[in-house]
Amino acid sequence: MRSRLLRVWVLCWLMLVWVLLWGTATPANIIGGFAVALVVTLLLPLPVVPVEGRVHPLSLVKLIAVVAYQLVLSSLQVAWLAIRPGPPPLTAVLRARLAIKSDLVLALAVNIFNLIPGSIVLEINQERRQLYMHVIDVGNVKAVDRFYHQVAQVERLLVSTFERDADWQPAVSKEEQ
Repeated sequence: MRSRLLRVWVLCWLMLVWVLLWGTATPANIIGGFAVALVVTLLLPLPVVPVEGRVHPLSLVKLIAVVAYQLVLSSLQVAWLAIRPGPPPLTAVLRARLAIKSDLVLALAVNIFNLIPGSIVLEINQERRQLYMHVIDVGNVKAVDRFYHQVAQVERLLVSTFERDADWQPAVSKEEQ
């Protein structure tokens, strides 16, 4: 039942995107969007992504609030770096190790870090759970510590939202079935 609801949601979402791309919600655009959505989902199916934890709504609200705050704060910091007088800021590639178990949550973490201005994920070491990130403004120890604090805070919130030990059930691989 859950997988069927998910398929219906994907079809509706793709149909909505199609209608938005055309700019008008005519019957022809809606039917055409549904047809395109069917073709895309049947001919190009995505692999099944295992969901191994449970979503905790209060932690999710806190995660969203903290990420929104970091988006605003980092945007202001990057804007200041762009207009301040003096030489350009020192940049570096830093490695951050994460204690995230799920590949799905790891992908979410990478997306969050890429959204926040001032850093971008360059490489992911999936086995070691390490991210290599290009970071703007690492000219002093305080700035580097601020970056690692930001990573640790997002990681902690992701774990409390999606990967609590009490709810964690590793996905069964096809070889183990």
